[in-house]
Amino acid sequence: MKELVIISGKGGTGKTSLTASFAALAGNAVLADCDVDAADLHLLLHPRVKAEHQFICGHEAILDPDRCTGCGDCLTRCRFDAIGIAADHKITIDPYSCEGCGVCVHFCPARAIAFPARRCGEWYESETNYGAMVHAKLAPAAENSGKLVAQVRQAARQLAEQRNSNMIIVDGPPGIGCPVIAALGGASAVLIVTEPTVSGEHDLERVLQLAGHFEVPALVCINKWDLNPETAARIEQSAAAAGATPVGRVPYDTMFTTAMVNGRLAVHYADSEASKNIVKVWEKICRII
Repeated sequence: MKELVIISGKGGTGKTSLTASFAALAGNAVLADCDVDAADLHLLLHPRVKAEHQFICGHEAILDPDRCTGCGDCLTRCRFDAIGIAADHKITIDPYSCEGCGVCVHFCPARAIAFPARRCGEWYESETNYGAMVHAKLAPAAENSGKLVAQVRQAARQLAEQRNSNMIIVDGPPGIGCPVIAALGGASAVLIVTEPTVSGEHDLERVLQLAGHFEVPALVCINKWDLNPETAARIEQSAAAAGATPVGRVPYDTMFTTAMVNGRLAVHYADSEASKNIVKVWEKICRII
């Protein structure tokens, strides 16, 4: 079983559009949307949810106003400004600011603060026209997105085993933080989608260092390469020097916007030059991995 993770140094490079197109080209792949903070692969693949699961992680402090004496001990100890005083001079706890450390629970003399497990989001098992899909939604201001990414990947692997699928395609999160690390470790290969800009060049360098640290073979695709051919060429040279493999370029094309507005995939517009190049990129990826 091969696992291809598609990431980018920043958001908006086109990785989700490419992921959705690769899903259509692969045929029998299991899909995973690991960009749990801002999942959007479902907007293109229109999954039909078959099972929904709660993501429980960490704890939250909940105040019982009937037991609270208003001593303010918790207020002085909270380091996240989650505890305040309302207009009626009663203690309140802001659930969006609470980090679940439990200090207020431990020191409350009236034992007025409960500490239940926190629901941080949901994850789903779905069907699409191109294969099974696992995706998730992190609750507003919720933490532990890396753990939710790990849960999505684990579920996708189990589905792939059940369905005898030899490919998992992961739409990863942007950047180099915890969610990316959770999406990257143990993958067969990572495809980094970048743009021919100064920020794109800089962000690619950081992502390549991350992939190298985890010893995951790195592939590089430049989207909108024709907006700055010189920078595109320099990016490919730098990527190759860093041990990555350039797998192709995709030109700027308003077709991408048309496809998104209509909820379709880029490869559905077969006459487009961008669509033809996406097919070439996918074929080269398959030869490599």
